[in-house]
Amino acid sequence: MTVSALTAWQRQFVMPRLNRPDAWLVGATAGLVGLGLVMVFNASYFYAQDHYGDPYAFLRKHLIYLGAGAILAVAVSRLRLQLFERLAYPLVIASLCVLPLVLIPGIGVSHGGARRWLGCGPFSFQPSEFVKTAVILYLARSIARKQAHMSEFTTGVLPHLIVVGTCVACIGAEPDFGTAVILVLLLVLMLYGGGARLVHLIGLVLAALPPVMFALVHWPYRWRRILAFLDPWHYSRSIAFQLVQSLIAFGSGGLTGIGLGESKQKLFFLPEAHTDFIFALIGEELGLAGALLVLVLFGVIGARGFRVASRHPDPFASALAFGLTLVLLLEAVVNVGVVVGMLPTKGLALPFLSYGGSAMIGALLQIGILAALSRMTG
Repeated sequence: MTVSALTAWQRQFVMPRLNRPDAWLVGATAGLVGLGLVMVFNASYFYAQDHYGDPYAFLRKHLIYLGAGAILAVAVSRLRLQLFERLAYPLVIASLCVLPLVLIPGIGVSHGGARRWLGCGPFSFQPSEFVKTAVILYLARSIARKQAHMSEFTTGVLPHLIVVGTCVACIGAEPDFGTAVILVLLLVLMLYGGGARLVHLIGLVLAALPPVMFALVHWPYRWRRILAFLDPWHYSRSIAFQLVQSLIAFGSGGLTGIGLGESKQKLFFLPEAHTDFIFALIGEELGLAGALLVLVLFGVIGARGFRVASRHPDPFASALAFGLTLVLLLEAVVNVGVVVGMLPTKGLALPFLSYGGSAMIGALLQIGILAALSRMTG
């Protein structure tokens, strides 16, 4: 690419530095990321020492993921709306091509009975974490283009159902039921926000019930998770062990917590303390005050994200901001709901806080796009 061509590309797709992103959005994200960094090190220190002989093993990787995600977010936050719109369809097509690869032995990486990752040397990444962003871009562009026909089933619902449903089927086959549910919720809520008729969406939800029942029968461990959710103390030594230990952590924390670094549950009682159940560790060490701080910061992200969606004059940008804000809040609500025993156990990370490379980079990518959209609204 010549210098003149690069300059022309920058003028077309890169915003000037004078445009500032929403400070509240960036500040709340920074607060969650900073707390997450402390808690990941805190939760993984003894586990990493015991399993890898290096107490800093998870911290180093987390810093690498965090650095990569931050660089990506800053770069993406400078891009203009036109580039996001151009990439919407190619990215969802690429997602449909990549998702089946994780199911191929020798290409996909299996861990814990699930095949959700693609290997890349010492690192692995989870395509479904980036598919969520691709799906939101696709839905936003398609809804914006079909605004006048969103009330028609064949135009407003069916094409989106086919595309997103294919992604959901691939992700469900990994199996990754949690991410599949998030995508279904995103589809329904974005279509509703885009003007689809409620009766069509209710029919869509009802049509999804038979596949859900099939999943419960075909994979019995999902039914056992529901039993553990309904009566965790009865299964406290088996399938509900993780949930019970999480509840004990919250009960121990009280209002102000037992003190940073003083957790007992992280000493091999609470599995996945540095990943899916990091919110339980926050509840134990920082108490209700720390847990509420996390919820308030997510609330700020939600409020500022929906503010961007409501204020942006472009229909595509408005739908995009709505979808990105929605996915971050949905993941946070599901994770917190699981940790406090209000939802059946799902393997979903808490955005910005949990250890996990793909989840961290994916969440920061979404914030980067939101920040770019906020530059355009002031």
